[in-house]
Amino acid sequence: MTAETKWENCPFCCPVCGGPLRGEGRALRCGANHSFDIAAQGYVHLLPANKKHSALPGDDKGMVAARRAFLEAGWYQPFSDRLNRLAADFLDPAFRPLLLDAGCGEGYYTGRLAGTLDPRVRIAAFDISKTAVQAAAKRYPRVAFAVASAFSIPVADGAADCLVNVFAPMAQREFLRVLRPGGRMFYAVPGARHLFGLKEVLYEKPYENPVRDVEYPGFRFLERVPVRAACSLSSPEEIQALFAMTPYYWKTPREGAQRLAELDCLETEIAFDFLVYEKA
Repeated sequence: MTAETKWENCPFCCPVCGGPLRGEGRALRCGANHSFDIAAQGYVHLLPANKKHSALPGDDKGMVAARRAFLEAGWYQPFSDRLNRLAADFLDPAFRPLLLDAGCGEGYYTGRLAGTLDPRVRIAAFDISKTAVQAAAKRYPRVAFAVASAFSIPVADGAADCLVNVFAPMAQREFLRVLRPGGRMFYAVPGARHLFGLKEVLYEKPYENPVRDVEYPGFRFLERVPVRAACSLSSPEEIQALFAMTPYYWKTPREGAQRLAELDCLETEIAFDFLVYEKA
């Protein structure tokens, strides 16, 4: 799917009536004549006002900038590389499969998937943050991006062959609905000691993340794929960029945040586990 053709066979459906959308010039339109403009950056806004929980939900400009700065420095590339291989091994380009990235943020993982997978693989991604989607769409024109919620995905039942979820909310019912039978879900969760070095600075009593293989009705759990690496940050800017893209940013005691702000370098473990599920 190229930048020119991504809207011709639109992967999204109307968030109002559920009908298929088709590209008409600079807009997407359904059979009931609901119309959605394609923004200059190359994305479409499919999040109805009654689905928002605030005026501007999701990551703000500062968080998007911090996430992009940290990710594009390459610290999480081993995880991205492994995700690319998982998707490539599963998807058969001959059938023009559809991959969805749920909660894509500023698009780092989506963009690297688009740069790795066969061009016949269709890629669509969405996030509740308009700011994040704007940044993603400008950088990765091959991908069909939308502002949308994982709990009300504007995609038809059974339309997706593969769904990727990297540290985003688990919307089990919607993920099950949009995947075809036999479709795969790659769900990235933190490993036990993910960012433990960071937590040793932030908290008096750092804790390991719980590790469990969760069963979700309608899905068959296939395997846990661990990815481990080390991260050696050498500037306050890198340290703060990492901090700002974690949930700890919102729940760290002031004393812990101050200790982190005083550091010039930081070494920490990074650990992702990809949980692989198949729709039964």
